[in-house]
Amino acid sequence: MVTDILGARLLGDSRIRGWVTLALIGVIFALFFIIGTLMGEEGLSTNLLARRLSPSWDHLLGTDMLGRDMMTRTLLGLRTSLSVGVSAALFSAFIAGILGIAAAVGGRVVDGIVSLAVDLFMSVPHLVLLILVAFALGGGPRAVVIAVAISHWPRLARIIRAEVLQLKEASYIHIARRLGATPFEIAWGHMMPHLLTQFVVGAVLLVPHAILHAAALTFLGFGLAPHTPSIGMLLSESMRHLSTGYWWLAIFPGVALVAAVKLFDIAGNELRLLLSPRLNEGR
Repeated sequence: MVTDILGARLLGDSRIRGWVTLALIGVIFALFFIIGTLMGEEGLSTNLLARRLSPSWDHLLGTDMLGRDMMTRTLLGLRTSLSVGVSAALFSAFIAGILGIAAAVGGRVVDGIVSLAVDLFMSVPHLVLLILVAFALGGGPRAVVIAVAISHWPRLARIIRAEVLQLKEASYIHIARRLGATPFEIAWGHMMPHLLTQFVVGAVLLVPHAILHAAALTFLGFGLAPHTPSIGMLLSESMRHLSTGYWWLAIFPGVALVAAVKLFDIAGNELRLLLSPRLNEGR
């Protein structure tokens, strides 16, 4: 009895900490977007008299080789990278959901085709596939989103397919079918709540990979245009000047990228724990 009470309290505390963590992460990202919007694009204008200034009170993150404010470029670049990464992750999760469900309920032929596609896409290195698709589409935000989405859906599709196959054999599904429930009622009322959890968590956990690969594409010159502020472009430009001692050109954009990726990774893991059946028992 005492053990059950203590276990329930621990589970309740874990849920509270999880929701607080998610709320704080949401506030941090909201502040990124708000501050970036309020700053405007004045710091992106060229000022040759303020070139290569180290961090100071006038320019907290210094200036680049053309006198542009690095704080403005970093915040706007992070906003662009986040927008591209989130869009690509949602698109990829949507593809994974459709193909995963189709493979599980479409019969052997559809399952074989989807499984073959999963194996084919997973056999090609991510970066090679990203470069080929982005190059074929001519670069730009649309090309980056499509390239990242096309290369990141297979793992989530496998998870959703396995979940649907497991749900089809669950006892309550058989009972609902015997009681006269229609396939739509079973799919919407019994399967969808379970699949929605996998879909949401999978989509959130795809975001860090999407952000990193989108930045890598831009870094290699196959992504966003040079005049578009993005973390990948900032890191690419900084590589030419690191040996001359202008460390702030790479350190601050790199830290911003790593922080954003880590925050999304934490958010995905917290969501996975909050939505798992084990924690739900502690309510």
